[in-house]
Order: sequence, then structure tokens, then C-alpha cells
Amino acid sequence: MSNSEDWALGAGRWALATAEPVQGEGGLGVLFLMKRKRIVIMGFMGSMPIAGVIWQHIHYVVGLQRLGCDVYYIEDSARLPYNPQTFEVNNEFDYAARVLDRLSREFEFRNRWGFCARYLPRNPTAGLPLKRIRQLYREADAILNICGAQELNDDLLVSDRILYIESDPGVEQIKIDKGTRSTIDYLGRHRALFTFGENIGTKSFSVPTHGFKWLPTRQPVVTDLWKTDRRLPRAAAFTSVANWSTSGLKDITWRGRKYLWSKSREFLRFTSAPKKSGEPFELATNIEDVKTQTRLLRNGWRLRCPLQMSVDYWLYRDYIRRSKGEFTVAKDQYVRLNTGWFSDRSACYLAAGRPVITQETGFTKTYGGRVGLLSFRSLDEIVDAVKIINADYARHSRAARALAHEFFEAEKVLESVLDRAGI
Repeated sequence: MSNSEDWALGAGRWALATAEPVQGEGGLGVLFLMKRKRIVIMGFMGSMPIAGVIWQHIHYVVGLQRLGCDVYYIEDSARLPYNPQTFEVNNEFDYAARVLDRLSREFEFRNRWGFCARYLPRNPTAGLPLKRIRQLYREADAILNICGAQELNDDLLVSDRILYIESDPGVEQIKIDKGTRSTIDYLGRHRALFTFGENIGTKSFSVPTHGFKWLPTRQPVVTDLWKTDRRLPRAAAFTSVANWSTSGLKDITWRGRKYLWSKSREFLRFTSAPKKSGEPFELATNIEDVKTQTRLLRNGWRLRCPLQMSVDYWLYRDYIRRSKGEFTVAKDQYVRLNTGWFSDRSACYLAAGRPVITQETGFTKTYGGRVGLLSFRSLDEIVDAVKIINADYARHSRAARALAHEFFEAEKVLESVLDRAGI
């Protein structure tokens, strides 16, 4: 068998190709030749190279690698890239290419990535050439459209194995209910629709699905990348990282009510949480309004500039692993629509063995709510959650890690995605 033939020996997981008899010391046996599934991941960690976005994508890459898949990462978009060093959005993609090249060397997908600038004449590329990218679209066993961020160009539409992975539930379902033709057509061109909104399509979620079949999933996390035995610093606090000013980007009105795509209003609802619980909370975010900063500081919040950790994904990981746990809220849309959404960042805290206190979105119907992961709807429930965790922190830390392994382990999550998509 030549090296160019894309086959693996032994206990691969996918697509039995053939079985041949083999004579060994113990008699006649069978050697199974398994074809490695070729998976293309499409996302935006090069064009939006922020630490949280990078980790969200890397978990897909590494998780699928560990399943024995032949994994490629492609960005092929008319979306202009963002450079976090210059704070500019323009048509240059040299920074995006450097980021993807570095990631490919660190996470073992070197020579298996491509960036195509669809916004420029002749569609120049970095990494893989456009001819090879087109070939991958034709040959891939599955193409994962992470966060639904990928436009469906003519090259890509040669595939009938594009999987939509929705991380922000609510907006697309409302657009379908409102009859938005572009959304209906776009989603209809995917082989399967997956969503972090685990209540979508159930009686717990009020927006009609109109025949679209939404399959529940969640953020895959490679838990051993987050595990740490480091002792907590004495000053360790419940922390979180958030973009403060996102409302307006995906705000939507449905049946006369406006639903916000923002955490800021929810944080302000619980401003007094640190003061009431006697526990300092730290928030790495970009609040520009001085009055808001002062209001938070007076109530026991620590505010941290997120810029450095935003561009350094290892520093971002260390920040989470040095935290006592996470206190955070959910976006208004996720809460009021009872989507069952859960944060990919919170899943990383759990994997690090850091307990999480987060706003209820309906996810406790499926997991969490008792130990390691506590939810709240009111200020009093936040106070109670802090007391419960502090009463036996070691137990909650172990439980957090166990929850991450049971519900978010990348290999489990991604194997389920591929199986249910019929890949």
C-alpha cells in the first residue's frame, strides 16, 4: 500500500472499506482497512483571530483528528478580516495567514489549511491554492460550517455534505417564522442543521420550526488541553470574559417583543451580585462608559482590560485556569427564548475544573444545576450558589471537570454529530 493511498490500518472509526485474511502466529485473522474520513472545517478564526473564537474552532480540529479523521481547515469568505493588533478591518489577509500558519504548526494541521479572499479579484489564497480547496469541496465526506458563518459560493455548493453548526440560537429560527426567504434558502442547502439551542424543536421553545429539523449539540472541548493541577492563587476570583457592546448586531423583534443579542443588560441586572454574596467577581471586558464602570466597581467588581488575552490564546487559557470559577450571564435572546444554550467559554472553565455559576437558559433540563455547574434566575440564587461552592470547593471542582468530560468531550460530541448526519 503506498503512502499516497489515504488508508489507515486497525481500529479506525469510519467507513469499512475491505477486509483481508492475514496469517499470523495465532492462525488466520482479519486485517481491516479503514478509509479515513476527510473532514473540512470552515470558520473564521483567521479573519476574527480572537482567543475565544480560536479555541472554539481548535476544539473541532483536534477533536476530529482524535477520531481518526483527515482534517482540513478552510476560510473562503467575502468577509473582510480583522487585525487585532491594528484594530483595523481591511482587505489585507497577511495577519490572518500568519495566525492560521502558527495554529497549524501547534495543532498538527500543517499544509492542511487555506484562506481564500473572495472579496478580492481572482480570489487570492494563502496556504492551500484555490484549485486544491475546490478539490476538497468535491471530495470531503463532510464540511462543517462552524457558527453558520460561511457563505455558500458556487465552488462550495458542489458538496451535498455541508453541516450547519449554530452557536447562537434564536435569530435564525425567528427569521424562518417571519418567512425570511434568504435564511430559508441558505439553511435548506445544508445536509443537516445542528444547534447549541438544545431546546429548539421541543415544547420548551416557543418559536415554530416550520419543518426544519434542528439537532441538538454543544461546543466540543478537548478537556485535557484545559486540565490543570495548579493551586489557586489566594486572590483568585470568579471571572469571565465578555464583549460588552454587542447589542444591535443580531437584535431581532418577534411577535412585538425585541430580543437583544447582548450580555450587557443582563450583567447590569445583577450588578450587586459581588457585594451581596461577599465574593469579588472579575470581568475582562471593554466597558467605555465611565458611569457603568463606576457602578460595577462600587459593587465589588474587578474590571480587567481584555486586549492582551484576546490576541494571545495561551494567555486566555491561563486566565481561565487561574480563576476560582466563572460567574457570567447569558444573552437576553438565549434567556427569554429558553433556548437551552450553554457557553463554549463556560465549558472551558468546567474542563479546567473551575465551577461555573451562570444564568439559566433551560440547559439544566439536560445537565448541571446541582454541583460544579449552578444556574440562577435571581440575585438570591447567585448568593446561594457562591455559598454552596465555597462550602466544598474541592467537590465542585471535581464535579466541574467530570461534567466537561461527560457532556462536552470533543470526541463524544463530534462523533455524535457525524453519526446523526449520516456521515
